Amino acid sequence: MATERLVESQNEHVDLEVKATSFMGFNQYGMASVGNKAFEFYDDQNPKNFAQIPWTEVKTVRVSLLFGGRWIPRIAFETKRNGSYMFAVKRPREVIRAIHKYLPREQFATARSFSQIVKTGVKADIKKLKQRKNK
Repeated sequence: MATERLVESQNEHVDLEVKATSFMGFNQYGMASVGNKAFEFYDDQNPKNFAQIPWTEVKTVRVSLLFGGRWIPRIAFETKRNGSYMFAVKRPREVIRAIHKYLPREQFATARSFSQIVKTGVKADIKKLKQRKNK
């Protein structure tokens, strides 16, 4: 079902449009598009909920890889001024290939895995315990 968009697209032409979920606050379901000027997300239910991320504002694209890269659950955009935006898209490999047309490889990074996050937390806890003992 096509929804009426309240905002005009920044893209002159769209390379790819797929179903997506936005993780900004509550989950929002809609369509994501990759075009020549920006990555855009439009909510199916509420046309006022949208995200337009121009390529010039993207600092890093973080890609979550699981099972040795066989599954890509999420793609996150870190912007220069407005923080991070996280999305799950229907065909992530195609989306990443489309984004590669507009952003250099240096702007892509893999997100930390669950085990890396836990390992960092445990190391920080051990460091805090050692500091308490030395006081």
